[in-house]
Amino acid sequence: MVLVTGGAGYIGSHTLISLHEAGYDFVVFDNLCNSSKESLKRVEKIISQKIKFEEGDIREKDDLDKVFKKYKIDSVIHFAGLKAVGESVQQPLKYYDNNVNGTLVLLDVMQMHKCKKIVFSSSATVYGDPHTTPIKEDFPLSATNPYGRTKLFIEEILRDVYISDSNFKIVLLRYFNPVGAHISGTIGEDPNGIPNNLMPFIAQTAVGKRQHLSIFGGDYETKDGTGVRDYIHVVDLADGHVKALDKINNIDEVLTVNLGTGNGYSVLEMVKAFEKASSKQVAYKIVERRAGDIAACFADPSYAKKMLGWQATKTIDEMCADGWRWQMNNPDGYNGVSS
Repeated sequence: MVLVTGGAGYIGSHTLISLHEAGYDFVVFDNLCNSSKESLKRVEKIISQKIKFEEGDIREKDDLDKVFKKYKIDSVIHFAGLKAVGESVQQPLKYYDNNVNGTLVLLDVMQMHKCKKIVFSSSATVYGDPHTTPIKEDFPLSATNPYGRTKLFIEEILRDVYISDSNFKIVLLRYFNPVGAHISGTIGEDPNGIPNNLMPFIAQTAVGKRQHLSIFGGDYETKDGTGVRDYIHVVDLADGHVKALDKINNIDEVLTVNLGTGNGYSVLEMVKAFEKASSKQVAYKIVERRAGDIAACFADPSYAKKMLGWQATKTIDEMCADGWRWQMNNPDGYNGVSS
């Protein structure tokens, strides 16, 4: 049985489908602070199966202990965490408490129940401002904001856990920029308030929910002056977690893997691709650069292919078409739907 913390969230909910398709049994643990039970109801319809769900907080030892006692958990996929960069700068203590402290409690309960397999949802933010691209797993690590630092600290904590007990099987998955949605258009990214990520902002502008897209910086040393990122379809990302679980018994070190496509697309290229997918014009304005943003960031995905037998397959056109289908079907996300 796989425990999926934060399984009602954007990446978590898509991963549930991949886990089901691969034949894994799982239970979702989520406090719903940044997600909706509606996403789980919709996943149930997609997979035609009831989902085991336990509401609770990873910082509460008793909540977790009950789940481990109720189910025979043998591995954990750990998504639960706050993830808004701007908010982390404003409220760093909230991020350290939720992300770092929450992981410490989870690991403590895992040890109590002799569960020693974990796939951790990390991020390319741990590379800080990379000295070159594409980014390999052995690049120097740093962070430019508290959110990134929580990911970095958790990675170090997990390495220390492995040093203390080499029976632990640990995979660190460093995501690049997840976008898109399930092809059904019934689950997708549902940010609270103003989106932090580019794709939902473009989608909400295309659907008329926002007047224009603000592009932060048009004078970077890139092909068109706008920032370049590695956008990866969330379904490809979800499949990467299943591949990590498939592999986890056969590793004898902490395995660290980038999950990206290896392709860098600029903000303006994403806007054009989305206009093509939606047949809508996306109004935008170039504004000042954001503090902490970098010019270009994209992965070298070759190690993931070598170690996990995984590679991204979906194109930028598929990412935009699936993202648009979700936005059209759910202009207000999961809001207004009773959960």
